[in-house]
Amino acid sequence: MDTTMSNHSGERLRIAHQAQADPVHRHVMGEEVFHSALARERRRSDRSNEPLALLVVKFDDPAATAASPVWIGVLDGLAAIKRETDILGWFEAGASVGVILSSIPAPGQNFARELEARANHELGRRLAHDAMNCVSVRVHVHAPMLAESAADPLLAAVGSREETSVYDSVKRALDVAASLALLIALSPLLLVIAALIKLTSPGPVLFKQVRVGKSMKPFEMLKFRTMRVNIKHDIHQAFVTNFIKSGGKGQNAAASGVFKITNDPRVTAVGRFLRKTSLDELPQFWNVVRADMSLVGPRPPLPYEVAEYQPWHCRRILEATPGITGLWQVEGRSRTTFDEMVRLDLRYAKTRSLWTDIKILLMTPAAVMKGAY
Repeated sequence: MDTTMSNHSGERLRIAHQAQADPVHRHVMGEEVFHSALARERRRSDRSNEPLALLVVKFDDPAATAASPVWIGVLDGLAAIKRETDILGWFEAGASVGVILSSIPAPGQNFARELEARANHELGRRLAHDAMNCVSVRVHVHAPMLAESAADPLLAAVGSREETSVYDSVKRALDVAASLALLIALSPLLLVIAALIKLTSPGPVLFKQVRVGKSMKPFEMLKFRTMRVNIKHDIHQAFVTNFIKSGGKGQNAAASGVFKITNDPRVTAVGRFLRKTSLDELPQFWNVVRADMSLVGPRPPLPYEVAEYQPWHCRRILEATPGITGLWQVEGRSRTTFDEMVRLDLRYAKTRSLWTDIKILLMTPAAVMKGAY
């Protein structure tokens, strides 16, 4: 036992000496670049249906920095278990280090437990007892081929992570200002629509529906009610399921429009007019004020739609705040297959700018008038 303790002490002294001589002796990818790499590898995992793992080692010490001697032991430990193709970088600069492991064996959870045990073992060999007490190891697995395992929320959040920018701040300010102005300016029309709904069909004026927002967060979306009350949604769910699974090729999208059914028996006479003119969408300006939605962005899906998504489809609600109008609406919603719709949403998320938003908003009235909605 004395020999073992002596060996451990010698190893720790060597690490401490090396840390003083070269506190950043091992190359570690910067935080921003590492997160970009993680997002890229997650997209690759979705496309290839191969599980992906993220190993995160956190050092819980507010005074710690990237040059702290403890990190030398952590990096040495990670170097002992990582493969040549794995990516090492700061998950949170000075606080946690991550390793991205792509193409891991399936099922991923067994691999995760073994990897966590190996990491704890290697760190325990290199760190003093008090330092080890401040270190935590966690393995997150993203396994797109396993229908029963939802995407790891940490990996999903990282994949959709974006720094607050001038664009984000300005867009939010414009969303709130424009939505409040439109709600006030259109208040007479809103009252007329509410009266027509109330006089022609029993039930509430507004229809509240749970939708899936950015980063998979649910919210309650508002619309003017266009259907009779106490009806089932089996027709729409079956239509949507077939539409998504077929990529849009199995439905007559050109005739009926995406997610809208021709001659839907559930819709009232006033509701048909509201849907045709998209006036049923006007209450969503309040969702914009509440930050559930934006004026421009991907349309928020229903939970049973998301249940049918392929992993890469989920990126449309991970990478941008949902909107009242968007790129696929103005570029021919009724002529677009589901997969093409997702690609348009992803293109918007990647290239969005204030000028793009303005162009989409200016194109929306013409799209409505042409019946694209």
